[in-house]
Amino acid sequence: MDLSNGSSGGGGGELHNNQFYQCEENKPLLGDSEGNNNSKVAAGPCKRSLLHCGGGGMRYKLLHEGDIQVCVLKHPRTFLSKILSSKFLRRWEPHHLTLTDSSISSATPTGYMEASLSYSCIEDLQLLAWDNAPKYCVQLSFPGGTVLLQAANSYLRDQWFHSLQWKKKIYKYRKVLTNPSRWDVVLKEIRALVDMALTSPLQDESIHQAPLHIISTLLAENSNLSAQDHENIIVAIAPLLENNHPPPDLCEFFCKHCRERPRSMVVIEVFTPVVQRILKHNMDFGKCPRLRLFTQEYILALNELNAGMEVVKKFVHSMHGPTGQCPHPRVLPNLVAVCLAAIYSCYEEFINSRDNSPSLKEIRNGCQQQNERKPPMPLRLLRAEPPTPPPLSGSPPQIVQNGTSSPAPAIPISPTPPPTSLPLSPPLSVVNSSEILVELERNNNNNTTNAKRKVGPSGGDSEPNLIDCLLVSPAVNTLSIQLPAQADRVLGCFALILKMLSDYDDWRPALASLLQPIPFPKEALAHAKFTKELKYVIQRFAEDPRQEVHSCLLSVRSGKDGWFQLYSPGGVACDDDGELFASMVHILMGSCYKTKKFLLSLAENKLGPCMLLALRGNQTMVEILCLMLEYNIIENKDTQLQIISTLESTQVGLRMYEQLCDRQRELKELQRKGGPTRLTLPSKSTDADLARLLSSGSFGNLENLSLAFTNVTSACAEQLIKLPSLKQLNLWSTQFGDAGLRLLSEHLACLQVLNLCETPVTDAGLLSLSSMKSLCSLNMNSTKLTADTYEDLKVKLPNLKDVDVRYTEAW
Repeated sequence: MDLSNGSSGGGGGELHNNQFYQCEENKPLLGDSEGNNNSKVAAGPCKRSLLHCGGGGMRYKLLHEGDIQVCVLKHPRTFLSKILSSKFLRRWEPHHLTLTDSSISSATPTGYMEASLSYSCIEDLQLLAWDNAPKYCVQLSFPGGTVLLQAANSYLRDQWFHSLQWKKKIYKYRKVLTNPSRWDVVLKEIRALVDMALTSPLQDESIHQAPLHIISTLLAENSNLSAQDHENIIVAIAPLLENNHPPPDLCEFFCKHCRERPRSMVVIEVFTPVVQRILKHNMDFGKCPRLRLFTQEYILALNELNAGMEVVKKFVHSMHGPTGQCPHPRVLPNLVAVCLAAIYSCYEEFINSRDNSPSLKEIRNGCQQQNERKPPMPLRLLRAEPPTPPPLSGSPPQIVQNGTSSPAPAIPISPTPPPTSLPLSPPLSVVNSSEILVELERNNNNNTTNAKRKVGPSGGDSEPNLIDCLLVSPAVNTLSIQLPAQADRVLGCFALILKMLSDYDDWRPALASLLQPIPFPKEALAHAKFTKELKYVIQRFAEDPRQEVHSCLLSVRSGKDGWFQLYSPGGVACDDDGELFASMVHILMGSCYKTKKFLLSLAENKLGPCMLLALRGNQTMVEILCLMLEYNIIENKDTQLQIISTLESTQVGLRMYEQLCDRQRELKELQRKGGPTRLTLPSKSTDADLARLLSSGSFGNLENLSLAFTNVTSACAEQLIKLPSLKQLNLWSTQFGDAGLRLLSEHLACLQVLNLCETPVTDAGLLSLSSMKSLCSLNMNSTKLTADTYEDLKVKLPNLKDVDVRYTEAW
């Protein structure tokens, strides 16, 4: 479109007079759009009107494109040009105009709109009407002429007018705020921009978003602003944030302010309503993760106040509301998403290290893919390295190092033990992921795995999953993860929020459903502090009488572990000897889970913990054992006899067992035939537990007793010497010492197999074994045995055929 040549006139007079025109570029951006324009129309006075934006006026949708009639009038310079441009010769062209960020362009660039019209060329914009003129026109004044836009009705005319006015002014603000020179002027312009957005009659999401994007770009390009400038800008744009989510770049700026000035009043006064809106109305943090990060940093800023945790509690309560039912359904999932992301960030260093190292399953299966993985980060142990348990048989253990496996130094392997020997657990490999120590079973041989599982009465041979990968050797007390101080504070803050969420009755079902798949990294599950904090949440689920809540304690699907397995004895999170486990079983059995399938699952996986808790008088576990007997869950006769002895060891168990016997007489017949021949105590059993069990029934036929990985000491020898038929005794990884060994040597002359691996016995106690002439298998691995004592024992024990002295002085 030619804007320089030609002249025009309308109605026999001037439409525009440069002599009296004041260029809009020299006026304030939010000044009166009419300015001081004294243009005249020869046919009559120009009737100009401007729709001022009022709170209760008409609202319009922002136009980006549309069909409209266009007419261009050039300034008249000669009498002939006035005649040629008179209203009788004037023509209108239909165009489909597009309002871009910088100009007005036509879909058919011909005629009047051959070239785009830049907003910077528009000097004046107004609604225009004159006598005998077409209706519904918008006038755009530019140097050398005027553009008339004619709409179909007054509403469309006003919509075009306000849209053009908005596009023009936002274009100017974008230019002014791109390269600022004086920040005091910039702050005034920002306030004016905000006022313009708030008073605009246009009702569109971009009306508030466009100023926010301009300001976020300004802040991103001027990162060296003072803290006071930051606060002034945040306060200036606060009205725009009341009904709008901040754009990503602005979220990053807000995060920085929360981190650097958490005690600023801006955090409380400005950010609080913004975060409340995000939590109430956000639908998907995945589309804008910086919103989640800003919410996380805001909560951490609240936590930095003097009464930090109390302020966080008040904030969570304000999000729930004073009633018993939260009116905003999005608050809970959004809060949980923020908590999960924050907790994940605490372990991100460990997770990144883990991702560069072979997976746990690969290590377990011996599948080391050397060429496809990066070398892991430098590793270090967080505890004293325990003595390596001996392998049973087969190839020497592999040491995982720098993503490759190499054989360990040659170790003499003892011959395969005779069938009468006790099965020993396979060796453990130590796999470090950055600063986390995870101990796994390396040997995946099915026969060895089955042999290990026969040590306990639980049985089962399913493939270990997430929680199995975190299980540590019973010889190791705890896994130790050391978080930096800041990560530790973040963990404490968001773990507290999860605990607070579980206190609301209306939120608890949804919270249990969100946490049922265990959405935490395994590094967090191996962290004692985290699992201890989360234990409160699981306890709340276990106490809730609603099935929809406590059923979430179980796994999502078969083959996966849930909170029930994680907090059960033997699980990595159990720190209370099974109290929480008992409460979970109680609520589950009181619901719809009093079924044979659930009991079968307990018998296969958690029979040892159930028996140990029943031995200590837990009524729920006593009921479970009675139900197992009643439903014939246990097929092994020795295990049945052990359960009966456990029940008879306490008053409540004896009473319930007698009631059961009244219903099933065959149980009495089973017991009358004699005691069990094999017995395995659950791990963590104590001397008192063993004494209580052995005093509850007849164990005259007991030949094989396993106390491996229990907490028994030499004091239990007083009970062991009362077992005249005992031939095989497993004391692996117990605190059984020299005093108990001397007592055994005096009374158990018929003992044939003895496992003292990883016990604190010394030469003083081992020498007393010379009187046990029936010994044919003796395991002294990882003890304080000396070479002289070993030679002495070989001479005095003629029947000793299978002996293990690895990791001793005699090796």
